[in-house]
Amino acid sequence: MLTKHIDMNYWSLSSKLIGAYACCGDLTSSKLLFQDTPNPNVFAFNWMILTLTFSGFHEEAMGYFSLFQKSKINNSSPNKYTFSIILKCCVGLMDVDLGRQVHGMIAKLGFETDVSVCNALIDMYGKCGEICNAREVFDKMLGRDVVSWTTMIWYARTGDCDGAFEYFSRMAKEGLTADLVTWNAMISGFVQSERAIEALELFRDMLIARIKPNQVTVTGLLPVCGMIGSIGKGREIHGVIYRTGLDINFFVASALIDMYSKCGSVEEARNVFNTIRTKNAASWNAMIGCYGKHGMVNSAIKLFEKMINEEIQPNEVTLISVLYACSHGGLVEKGLDIFRSIDSYGIKANKEHYSCLIDLLCRYGRMDEAYDIVKHIGIEVTDSSIGAFLNGCKIHERRDLAEKISEHLRMELKRPGGFVTLSNIYSSEGKWGGVQDVREVMKDKRVHKKPSFSTV
Repeated sequence: MLTKHIDMNYWSLSSKLIGAYACCGDLTSSKLLFQDTPNPNVFAFNWMILTLTFSGFHEEAMGYFSLFQKSKINNSSPNKYTFSIILKCCVGLMDVDLGRQVHGMIAKLGFETDVSVCNALIDMYGKCGEICNAREVFDKMLGRDVVSWTTMIWYARTGDCDGAFEYFSRMAKEGLTADLVTWNAMISGFVQSERAIEALELFRDMLIARIKPNQVTVTGLLPVCGMIGSIGKGREIHGVIYRTGLDINFFVASALIDMYSKCGSVEEARNVFNTIRTKNAASWNAMIGCYGKHGMVNSAIKLFEKMINEEIQPNEVTLISVLYACSHGGLVEKGLDIFRSIDSYGIKANKEHYSCLIDLLCRYGRMDEAYDIVKHIGIEVTDSSIGAFLNGCKIHERRDLAEKISEHLRMELKRPGGFVTLSNIYSSEGKWGGVQDVREVMKDKRVHKKPSFSTV
């Protein structure tokens, strides 16, 4: 129609076609049509900026925005949708200075009274870490919607649950009803701050308000039950999942298994695992980890082997869970076999795998082998590996290896745990000169033992 010059609103059709190509993910056609459109209007520019922004081409999107500003076509200027999109582009670039420039344009063109633009400004400032600026925009708004309040709650909850709750309460006083996203933001904030009881109370209030939870709600809450060891609360949430007909996806299933595991009910964890029709690696990992934590090492190994037989590709976490089970169950040779097979699964052994292996060997007195591994890892060795190895040296009276590994690493690792353990080895043998040497090295390297805490 465009090529045959059919008499109709050319710019309207052109912008709609650009949008159609954009919606189909055809950036190339969108760009070509845009380039062939004389004097593209605001809608054409908005589609191009939107598509590029959500495709991750933020700098190119900003280029179209700059072109739009310079073009001054048909007295056209950015509208509220343009600014809402370009502020997301600023977030993608994590460029708050650019965001401030856009804010200046918004003020100049009189869009500071538009709720959607203000919401985008709050979002931009919040995601760029400028919470004070986000709050300033919010406080100046003449009218706020649920999105405005929810966005502020998301940012206020970061280390400030009480501040978030204040916004939540003010929102209700202004006659606005919190939606699911708002409730999830509140619950998530209290969970992250480890205020478990309050998070569960919010969930109860949410149900009273007849807001149906989703997968995000329950996967965020179930770890709280494990945290406080309340299997009763966990079962209540499990019951809500069934009563509301919520789909138990991979994430929900894994969270349920983990909750029952932490609350000590292996049987209920297994029941959940058995009900999953199509299991992914996360589901298998959760159940293998459950067996390992409860000392059911043979069950963990059998489940791992079943996973392999069913041609489910294990991942890094799978191998860590199995090695952990072997370490705590005394299956040294099996653990070594599994470690040697890591490459066959297309996985490269990482620090956590080596840490499990070192712990496995040290627990059962195979200190020389553990020493060779720590020496091989070198500077990449983790705190837990150093701690496991030096504790093994202490338990199995291998001060010679403790001294050798300390010399090998040249005491360059500023890790108080390892130094303290080595000092304890010397002191247990009455080697006070060695204790003093370690303390001098700690002083030179400015390594400090972290203070312990007690509720007594």
